[in-house]
Amino acid sequence: MPGTDALRALRWLSRSSSGLLSGAEATTKRCLATPLSRSMATEAQPTTDFLTRESSTGPQPAWDTPAKATTYSFPSMEPLRIVEYPRNHLLMPLRKDILHRAVVYEGDMTRQGTASTKWRDDVHGSGRKLHAQKGTGRARVGDKKSPIRRGGGVAFGPHPRDFATSLPQKIYDQAWRIALSYRYKRGQLIIIDNEISIPEGATPHLVKEIFKVNCWGREFGRSTLITDQLNENLFETVREVGEHAKILDRKDVDVKDLLETGRLVIEKQALDRILAQHSRDLANEPATAVY
Repeated sequence: MPGTDALRALRWLSRSSSGLLSGAEATTKRCLATPLSRSMATEAQPTTDFLTRESSTGPQPAWDTPAKATTYSFPSMEPLRIVEYPRNHLLMPLRKDILHRAVVYEGDMTRQGTASTKWRDDVHGSGRKLHAQKGTGRARVGDKKSPIRRGGGVAFGPHPRDFATSLPQKIYDQAWRIALSYRYKRGQLIIIDNEISIPEGATPHLVKEIFKVNCWGREFGRSTLITDQLNENLFETVREVGEHAKILDRKDVDVKDLLETGRLVIEKQALDRILAQHSRDLANEPATAVY
């Protein structure tokens, strides 16, 4: 019967559609179940690696710990006392870039820049053309002041000029304290509590013996002596043994002088004045030694 066939067809479609829908729903449930279970498992077991790393680290260092230095008596080199300086004076981190900028700045400031030559316009003589451009069979020339002729000017020769470069004052002050801190950390900053002086009539042999006993001579990288005041007798005697040391007044010292030799032998008063002069980049007042 036609009606019976149509009824059978409708029943088959309903069963097949329900089967397709149920299969799609089951597939969707299976797809959603996997990421849900993985996320729940991840949340159930949190990692504690970062807690272990933090707890394994030791206590933080005290950044306000001052720098302690021993002062000595010259020339016996007997320890006298222990003085303290702020960390931002003698415990600065090493910055080679700042030291390089300071040394280049000082070198540029010392260049004279007096080299001078006469260019073509500076040579005395007429500007007349020596001979005609054409018709002579000779090479074309200009006036007699040409750089290719004898007695002519110099092509692109030097003229007096200023080689000085600029450097911020705060950076330059930091370079001083970085250089002193570098010497202090390596044990090459020897602070003399009293004046660096020798008896009247002392010979260079006495100075050599002082350097030999304290291992300051040429075999150990020479030494730089820095005084607060100029002492003619001491300066003349030390200059005679220049292969072992050099001596400078505080006003003549540069950053390069602090780094050239093996060690610094400096008077405490000179060190305090240098630190006070080159502490303008600090917010607080420059501190002096604390006994």
